[in-house]
Amino acid sequence: FRNLGEIEALAGCDRLTISPDLLSALADDSGPLPRQLTPSMASERPQVELNESSFRWSMNEDAMATEKLAEGIRNFAADQIKLEQLIQS
Repeated sequence: FRNLGEIEALAGCDRLTISPDLLSALADDSGPLPRQLTPSMASERPQVELNESSFRWSMNEDAMATEKLAEGIRNFAADQIKLEQLIQS
C-alpha cells in the first residue's frame, strides 16, 4: 500500500499486510472507518480458474508483473524486520 486511502478502501478484508509506517498512521487516525467489503460482495463476483502452469506462464509473459512481485516480496521482508524490531522495543 502507498497510502491510507488504499487501505481504507479495503476495510472489511479479513487479512491485509500493512507496512509498519502505515500501521502507525492508522493507529493515530481516530476518524470513522466504514466497512467497504463484505462476504456477500465477494460471492457476487465470478471466480477465475487459473492453474499453476497458466499462472507461471502469464507471469513469465509480463516482465513488469514479475518485477513488481519480486519487489513486493523484498519490501515485505524488509517490513517484517521493522515490525519485529518494533515489537521487541
